[in-house]
Amino acid sequence: MSTSSARPSYAAVLRVPHARRTFAAALVGRLSYGTVSLSLMLALTRATGSYAVAGAVMALFGATSVFLSPWRAALVDRHGPRRALLPMALLHAVLLCALAAVCRPGAPASALAVTAALAGSCTPPLGPTMRAVWAELLPDRAMLRRAYSLDGVAEELLFVSGPLLVGVLVGVAPPAAGVVLSALLVAVGTLAFVRSPAAVPRPPAERGKDASAPAGRGGEGQRSALLQPVAVAACVGVSVSAVDLLVVAFAGRHGSGDGTAAWVLAALSAGSAVGGLLNGALAWRASARARLPLYAVGLGLCLAVAGLAPGVGTLAAAVACAGFFVAPALTTAYLVAEESAAPGFRVRAGAWCNTAVNAGMSAGAAAVGLLVERLPLAVCFAVSGAVAVAAALVPGRRRARSAGRAGAGQSSSESESESEPESSDRDESERSAVTLPDAGSTRQSRSPLPEERVSTSQDASPSP
Repeated sequence: MSTSSARPSYAAVLRVPHARRTFAAALVGRLSYGTVSLSLMLALTRATGSYAVAGAVMALFGATSVFLSPWRAALVDRHGPRRALLPMALLHAVLLCALAAVCRPGAPASALAVTAALAGSCTPPLGPTMRAVWAELLPDRAMLRRAYSLDGVAEELLFVSGPLLVGVLVGVAPPAAGVVLSALLVAVGTLAFVRSPAAVPRPPAERGKDASAPAGRGGEGQRSALLQPVAVAACVGVSVSAVDLLVVAFAGRHGSGDGTAAWVLAALSAGSAVGGLLNGALAWRASARARLPLYAVGLGLCLAVAGLAPGVGTLAAAVACAGFFVAPALTTAYLVAEESAAPGFRVRAGAWCNTAVNAGMSAGAAAVGLLVERLPLAVCFAVSGAVAVAAALVPGRRRARSAGRAGAGQSSSESESESEPESSDRDESERSAVTLPDAGSTRQSRSPLPEERVSTSQDASPSP
């Protein structure tokens, strides 16, 4: 079956066999990431009566979740989603339930910290794995770009709806119930995800390694190719996280309430969603690698202008314009990472981008907290924008192919080959159409299964 069309749409993406089922299951599991942060913070605060202890426990949970993500993704690359992802998710769910049980008045802080750290270390990388499945289902680069944009916008909505769901739940149940709900969501969603025919077990990473990465310098070439998307993802994370605190400070200095800051941040999310959808729908003549630094520059310039806003209304408009570049930058970073990685390593490539975003958000929150008390807000906005612009200076390099495959024929199956010129660097075995039989049969392809945008709200938990 060919997935190409003259002007592929988002509806065409969802009409691909198994796409709706797999995507819906992944979204159910990823909704847990939108509910667990607020639920756990409320439960810890009520149990300990100390914001300091609750913050420290949350920091441990977030650190193990974010910084161990590439290693968990490596397990998925090596053993496939069914063998690696499901045990990971079930263990994560069990530990979340244990953490909910421990969150009671008088609970030792050490027990809370250890349980939270263990729970975070098992967080399943559903976002990177779903993007890997998209890359398998949609060898057409134009459709894959639309799928990534749809994925990013959907994840944005999860991090908006998750806290709202928790707010409703804690009105009728203790906060620990939200932690249990998060455990159920990740377990049920992951189980449904791995049962999809699209999540068939893949060969070990080593089977694709020799064909895609030459001995000696193959790994180095892959790391160089990943440098640009990872750097852009990290810098966008820094800038977006800085905006959260800067908007709150701006509202306070202009005599506006917290509700005003919430509306400005909502404008950031709305701009990001619109930008993400347009980025996926438009036919671009420039390659993804060429567009990526332009998105970073656009974000940086808009943030610098936002610092000059005379009032909250103008600030909201400027922040919405900045958000217009957030989802496209992150979506394109994931796309470049996917095409830079060898088959069998693409879940890890996406996980490194995801880790960079979350690490950047943590660093940005800490740095702007120090700057906002020492510098004018306009300067702070300019600094946060400069970080995004700096990412545009990172050179983009493609992954070199092995000498044995240098003469391989190039695929021309993509309907928008002129719109996505970078796709010509991928060899025919990686770009060939995927055979998708009926749901009951075993799906086969010529290559192993290839390879999470975080919320623009600082309140959201890291997106594993």
